Amino acid sequence: MFSAFLIKYAEIGVKGKNRYLFEDALVRRIRLALKKSQGEFEVRKNQGRIYVEALGEFDYDETVERLKHVFGISGICPVAYTQDEGFEKLCETVVRYVADVYPDRNLTFKVDTRRARKNYPKESMEINADLGEAILNAFPEMRVDVHDPQVVIHVEIREQIYLYSVVIPGPGGMPVGTGGKAMLLLSGGIDSPVAGYMIAKRGVQLDAVYFHAPPYTSERAKQKVIDLARIVSEYAGPIYLHVINFTRIQQYIFEKCPHEELTVIMRRYMMRIAEKIALETQCLGLITGESIGQVASQTMQSLAATDQVCGLPVYRPLIGFDKQEIVETAGKIGTFETSILPYEDCCTIFVAKHPVTKPNLKVIRRHEQNLDPEIEEMIQTALETDERIVVGGDA
Repeated sequence: MFSAFLIKYAEIGVKGKNRYLFEDALVRRIRLALKKSQGEFEVRKNQGRIYVEALGEFDYDETVERLKHVFGISGICPVAYTQDEGFEKLCETVVRYVADVYPDRNLTFKVDTRRARKNYPKESMEINADLGEAILNAFPEMRVDVHDPQVVIHVEIREQIYLYSVVIPGPGGMPVGTGGKAMLLLSGGIDSPVAGYMIAKRGVQLDAVYFHAPPYTSERAKQKVIDLARIVSEYAGPIYLHVINFTRIQQYIFEKCPHEELTVIMRRYMMRIAEKIALETQCLGLITGESIGQVASQTMQSLAATDQVCGLPVYRPLIGFDKQEIVETAGKIGTFETSILPYEDCCTIFVAKHPVTKPNLKVIRRHEQNLDPEIEEMIQTALETDERIVVGGDA
C-alpha cells in the first residue's frame, strides 16, 4: 500500500534563512543511504516537506532501516497518496486506508488536515469533520478523541493528497557534513565508536585514526577496528581510516620513560600524530571516547596532560557518561558485539601495573626529553607509512 515516505526533521526546522542548506544536505544524505537499496527512489523537497517516493518495486523493511540510519531525520512516515478526484473519492480512500492499516479498530482517533493547496473547496476544519464522520460511519467501534487520540490520521492536500498516521522514529540530529569534519581516535574498545557516532549525529563528517602495534596486536585486532568503522559509517557515511604503525614508538617509550607514566606519554604521542593527520586532511578537531575517571588515563589531570600537546580542540562526547550508558548506546547502534571480541589493541599491551593518576606536566615533559631526537624520526616514519582505508563506500 505504501510507495512513499514523508521525512520529518526537528532541529533543521529552526534554522531560519539557512534552513534550505540543511534540507539540501539531508536530501543528499538520504539519496546516498538509498543508493544500494533494492529499488529506485526519487527524493525531493516540496513546500517545506521532504518526500521519498519509490519509482517501482522496493523492499519496504530495508528502505525503512536505511532511513533510520540517516542523521537529521526525526520521523519516517509511510505515506499513501492519491489524486484529487473529488471529496467522495477521498472519503473512500481514507476509509480504505484505515481498514488496511488498523485491522483492530477498537481505538480512538482524530483527523488532522493540512491544506497546502488553498483553492481546495473545503477548509481544514470542515475536512476533519467530514472525514471523521466517514470513518465513524464505516467503523462504529472507533471513537473520536481530539485531545489524546491513539491514532492521528494526517491528510495533506497538495498537488496530490497524502495520507499517513504512523511515525517511525529516526535517529535525529543534523545531516552529516553540515558541522565540519573531525578526526576520531578509534580503538577496538566500546567507547570510541560510540563517541564517533555521537559527534556524527551533530552533523560532523568523520575521519579516523587507529594505532596498530604488530606483532603485539594481530591482524584480527586491525580487522575488528575496520569492522567498527564500517558499522559507524552506516550512520556517518564513508570514513577514511588511517592505520598508523605505532610499534617502534611504543617500544621506545617503554625503554626510555618511567613505566607508571607509559599510558599518559603514549597517549600524548597518539594525540600529536592524530593532530598532524587531522591538519593535513582539513579536520577541525579530534574526537576521543574518554570519560572522566573511567580509567587511570582519564582523570582530569591525565586529560589535561594529553590536551596540552594539541592545538586543535579535543571533543569528548562521553565525558560525563558512566560505563553502562556507553554500553547501552553501543548496543543500540550495533557496535557492542564487535567491540567485545577478544582481540587486543595497542593500548592494552604496554600497561603499567600502577599507572600514575595525577601526572605532573613538568615531570612528564622532562621525561619526554629522554626520547629526543629519535622520536621525531619515528613519528615521521609512522606518518609516511600511514595505511589509508576507505570504509563504507566511495568517499
